[in-house]
Amino acid sequence: MGEHSLTRALRELLLARRTAALGTLDEHDGVFVSMVPFAIDSAAGELVLHVSGLAAHSGNMQRSPRVSLLVCAAEPEGEPVHALPRVTLDAQARFAEPGSPEAVSSRLVYLQRFPEAEMMTTLGDFRFVRLQLLGARQVAGFGAARSLPAEEVRRALTAI
Repeated sequence: MGEHSLTRALRELLLARRTAALGTLDEHDGVFVSMVPFAIDSAAGELVLHVSGLAAHSGNMQRSPRVSLLVCAAEPEGEPVHALPRVTLDAQARFAEPGSPEAVSSRLVYLQRFPEAEMMTTLGDFRFVRLQLLGARQVAGFGAARSLPAEEVRRALTAI
């Protein structure tokens, strides 16, 4: 059986967009949302973030690693926005230990997508965060929505 058209649409969305809204829990269990660039590690089927230790979302992820990431298609000028393709990813955040093989591979993947960030990857207060996907909710357009298990999201990423 061939790949589902919504799975292709999910992969295309993740390839087309380079930023996402990251939802984390603060120290009072309040929701905190910030914008983050993300890279795709197709070999591992994970997403990679590069975050400053000074950012609120970094401390939030260290305290509570369960996160949500919203990736949304760009708004076409003059068009309705209610059916914009989007996906909300449920994930577990894991900080890569500086100097570890995981941090080295995270840097390579990140710089493939963001070569202009090379200098930032050498700063001491920045760390790589790996997002292990737990599932997703995809809206591919009006009337085209579904929940996805983690394995299907990983398959979409590893096919990149």
